[in-house]
Amino acid sequence: MPSTSGRRRAPAHDHAQPRQHSARGQRPTGGKNPASSQRQASGQRPAGGWRSAKVQAPPSSGSRIRRADDAKSQLEQALAAAAESLQPVASFAELGLDPRLVSALAARDIRVPFAIQARALPDALAGRDVLGRAETGSGKTLAFGLPMLSRLAGLPDRAARCAPRGLILVPTRELAQQVAGVLTPLGRTLSVSVTTVYGGVPIGRQISRIAGGVDIVVATPGRLIDLLERGACRLTDIRITVLDEADHMADLGFLPSVTRILDETPAGGQRLLFSATLDRGVGTLVRSYLVEPALHAVTPEIVAGGTAEHSVLVLESQDKVAVAAELASRPARTLFFVRTKHGADRLAQQLNRAGVPAAAIHGDRNQNQRQRALDAFTAGHPRVLVATDVAARGIHVDGVELVVHFDPPNDHKDYLHRSGRTARAGATGLVVTLALREQVLQIRQLHAAAGVEPARHHVTAGHPVVREIATTGTPVPPPPARELRPRPADAPPRARRGPGRQPRPASRHNPASYRKRSA
Repeated sequence: MPSTSGRRRAPAHDHAQPRQHSARGQRPTGGKNPASSQRQASGQRPAGGWRSAKVQAPPSSGSRIRRADDAKSQLEQALAAAAESLQPVASFAELGLDPRLVSALAARDIRVPFAIQARALPDALAGRDVLGRAETGSGKTLAFGLPMLSRLAGLPDRAARCAPRGLILVPTRELAQQVAGVLTPLGRTLSVSVTTVYGGVPIGRQISRIAGGVDIVVATPGRLIDLLERGACRLTDIRITVLDEADHMADLGFLPSVTRILDETPAGGQRLLFSATLDRGVGTLVRSYLVEPALHAVTPEIVAGGTAEHSVLVLESQDKVAVAAELASRPARTLFFVRTKHGADRLAQQLNRAGVPAAAIHGDRNQNQRQRALDAFTAGHPRVLVATDVAARGIHVDGVELVVHFDPPNDHKDYLHRSGRTARAGATGLVVTLALREQVLQIRQLHAAAGVEPARHHVTAGHPVVREIATTGTPVPPPPARELRPRPADAPPRARRGPGRQPRPASRHNPASYRKRSA
């Protein structure tokens, strides 16, 4: 009998019979041997995760740590080998994708899969667990979204009330909106419905949508747990689970919530995990919940550094805002990164005072404020957006030609993630880091870890390098003029205040009449 727990299933070679794929997408685990059953009953997990390992005696804590480090190292090596392997680029049709999805992609001028899509799609469509390593901008949303849509569309039954069949966990509400925005129109071609669940908005509307029956839920962990605790959603029918940007969920402290959610999903379901790294507990998550996953990776340089030009502008602290304002005056979209929420507001205000319209986005802004800022930046008015690292996880805007690290990032992974907001999908872009003299060594080490060799210039405001950046770029079209519609000839005349009209009643909002009445 298949285990009903969401905790790790035993590897296939621990089973008495090979695992068979069912027509409905569930994957029965077959009969377990006594050792495997005893381990699951006792709550122990075999070390090695995706590789089988037999535990003869309870290991010491030091032994467990070494074994976990060895398993992580093996996974890292396997992912590195997967990234180096060259695979012929096939079309979506040749990868086995549903013809309706192929046509829908072609209608959007998406005809050739990106590297991570070409590598991951065949295994994901076959129902295998997948571990993918890819940076932002690599096309991983379609790498997990297309097989989920295709496989759920092939199920004979429809989603029940409060019981979705596909679950995508993401770290932020902006990323949830972006993923749903990509998958919703594609899902309509297959009659597969998609909805979002995240905090910062009224929960009642989300409860109503799930109660009506939905196929795929794109959720942040906290709000999904709220719905589970209210009994407004259950995960017993989940066939496919995706963890997107698992490393960032670990950074935000979401892994306990993620494991709680995974424990409520059926153990026989397919699981796909995408992460830039295996740090901060992500490797443990892989070993605990994925069974012999297919490993697919693309190198960070292909995604973040391949078509972007990187530069470091070394300057004095008193010149930093002036140089930033000059860079922000360029005619194309520009994205600034800072470390703190207060820093985001302060820099946006400084740019506005310098005559450069700019908006700020960070965690203290409510959902409506953040969405308005993103929508305005997407439209190009204003052309400049200042963001913190956490808020920027949901920024997926085409046409960002310049990324400026106003404050240096915490590490090379944050550098690659920030820089990945430009030069997306094969486009070109420019990445500029503003560095004080005392920060040069730290930033040089950061670039070395990221595999980037930037040009370095010592500048002040008005320097030729700064002027060149400020005067280049694809201009954003001006906002459309408001169309003034003429009044119909037979429209009644507007009422006007005339001499015979009754005066406004006395009130504190009408001081003159209020004083007259008081006198």
